[in-house]
Amino acid sequence: MKSIGILLFDDVEELDAVGPWEVLAFWTRQFPDDGWQVTTFSRAGTPVTAAKGLVLHPAHSYATVPPLDVLIYPGGQGTRAHLVDDTQLDWVRQQRARVPLMTSVCTGSLVYARAGLLAGRPATTHWASLDLLRELEPTLTVRPDDRFVDDGDIVTSAGVSAGIDMALHLVARLRDVERARQVRRGIQYDPRPPV
Repeated sequence: MKSIGILLFDDVEELDAVGPWEVLAFWTRQFPDDGWQVTTFSRAGTPVTAAKGLVLHPAHSYATVPPLDVLIYPGGQGTRAHLVDDTQLDWVRQQRARVPLMTSVCTGSLVYARAGLLAGRPATTHWASLDLLRELEPTLTVRPDDRFVDDGDIVTSAGVSAGIDMALHLVARLRDVERARQVRRGIQYDPRPPV
């Protein structure tokens, strides 16, 4: 069984984590024979309070999370503290050495940039943080109009709801396009904004 882990932390943007969770949990529970599982984890394994007050209870800590094949690093105001947390940045670099596919939602890519993971790569983030992304890693190529950017072993996505698109892309990449279509239909994701 291959594992996808969604990182949780205080002040994470709710939809950054829960959007991909919905996609990936639907996939892995409805189609267990595909051989994937998804879980959540935080540094200590204790509950976190997200940006708008939702309390999330991770299943694991850094110490107990199973070996990951995919890491999803969501964004939100909580990432600002990570940018100056040497212990967290070292942990991110350690994951780069272990985890085959590193992904981010929204400002999660800022942490990847600060940790040195995005040097010379194309990437994106929330539209309001594009300048900061450039500042953190001047050698990267910012893709401001892309919902997500797949650069092989690193996938970054734009802000908040773009994590749903990125997660559907992961299903297509890790299984196939037809499975991603089945998941999209299953969660009834067919965006037609009213305004």
